[in-house]
Amino acid sequence: MAPAAPLAVLALVALVAPGLGVAPGCDYPAHRWCSSRDVAAACQVQGRCPTLPSPAAAPVELSLYYESLCPACRQFLVLKLFPTWLLLPEEMLSITLVPYGNAQEKNVSGKLDFECQHGPEECLGNMMEACLMHEAKNFSTYFPVIFCLESGTSVTNNLEAVCPPPHPSCPTCLQIYAPEVDSGRIAACVQGDTGVALMHHNAQVTQALDPPHQYVPWITINGKHTDELQAQAEASLLGLVCHLYQGEKPDVCGSSKAPKFPSGCRR
Repeated sequence: MAPAAPLAVLALVALVAPGLGVAPGCDYPAHRWCSSRDVAAACQVQGRCPTLPSPAAAPVELSLYYESLCPACRQFLVLKLFPTWLLLPEEMLSITLVPYGNAQEKNVSGKLDFECQHGPEECLGNMMEACLMHEAKNFSTYFPVIFCLESGTSVTNNLEAVCPPPHPSCPTCLQIYAPEVDSGRIAACVQGDTGVALMHHNAQVTQALDPPHQYVPWITINGKHTDELQAQAEASLLGLVCHLYQGEKPDVCGSSKAPKFPSGCRR
């Protein structure tokens, strides 16, 4: 004698397919109709499956176009972007960092050269951070290091030390946040063709912005930039990301007021 079907399945069959009929296109047995959203959709029973797993929501995608020595860029990255990243689950926010900003790329005797708004040290800082990203690869590895660089007194010295040299026991940003990353490989990148290639890529990405960037920090949200999105990101980045995210939101989501920032670094 065959085992009795569960009451819930019998009830579902009675509701959806009276007379033992099934929804057109449904090739699944009744006990699997609520096993996934795809199966429920094929069998046209979504409304009768209260325990369907929620679909994964896409993260909010934020791209920051910045300069390593721009005061407004540093404050946004240190006081807004990094804390927001720490507070939110990884699946809520995807960040892309593009250090270049208002720099100019020039071809000098067949070789690429760069001029930066805040001078040669900023070009060095931009390339150091680009090489750090290239070598570390994982965002959660390199972002704390960049936070360390940008929050210190000297961006270009902070990769080697987070306190003024010479100091015999002075830890480096890499030693603190990413000891597995080889500083020698970063130095080789900065001094070689790889660093130039990375900056050329950042130049192309920045120049391809639509609308063109007018200042830095320049923020895009889900590939778009508007004055309103920029203002909202600077006023309350956490609130903006929580508002835009379509999935289940953590308790930390809520309105918050942010400190005022200095005006951006215009061309």
